[in-house]
Amino acid sequence: MNKHFYIFRHGECPFNVSGHIQGQKFNGRLTANGIRQAHRVGETLRGKDIEVIVSSPMRRALETAEIVRGYLNVPILIDHRFIEVNMGVVEGMHISVAEKRYAEIYALWRNPRNQHKNIHFKNGESKEDVRRRIFEALTYYARETPYKSVAVSGHGITISQTLLSFGMNVPDVPNGAVIHLGYTRPRWHYLGFVR
Repeated sequence: MNKHFYIFRHGECPFNVSGHIQGQKFNGRLTANGIRQAHRVGETLRGKDIEVIVSSPMRRALETAEIVRGYLNVPILIDHRFIEVNMGVVEGMHISVAEKRYAEIYALWRNPRNQHKNIHFKNGESKEDVRRRIFEALTYYARETPYKSVAVSGHGITISQTLLSFGMNVPDVPNGAVIHLGYTRPRWHYLGFVR
């Protein structure tokens, strides 16, 4: 049976504007622009026969999911496996500071090549950790639930790591972007960005 997953990045929040690394500790609300982006996601997903929205527990993802629900009239489930990456010691740091203070690790983190999949900041998750939990969650909804069309409200790094699993090097997924995955047991298929 074919199943469809539409994974979207939350709308813009203050740290996206200021250039600080959010991770899991900083739980900002959407900006006015982020609210507009969330409405665009809702408009984009209307007509996709979505049956449920599964959201990260972070406020920025939940706010986006709530706005999108207004277009789809479906329930929202919270799943902690879709939470943003734990970036360890660099959470809250401006990107320019992290690039200098942790130059080698930061360069490896941004490098899309799979041989660096176990790199991580102190007290943080690795790329491999992130991919494992994301695909564990996606596979659960694909195999263990009756839903045929699922929307997921997630985060930039979790989505970029999902894309990297398909050989797509997109280190900076825009706020409000939507990707489409298909699942036909036992395989996942990348079906592109939804415009």
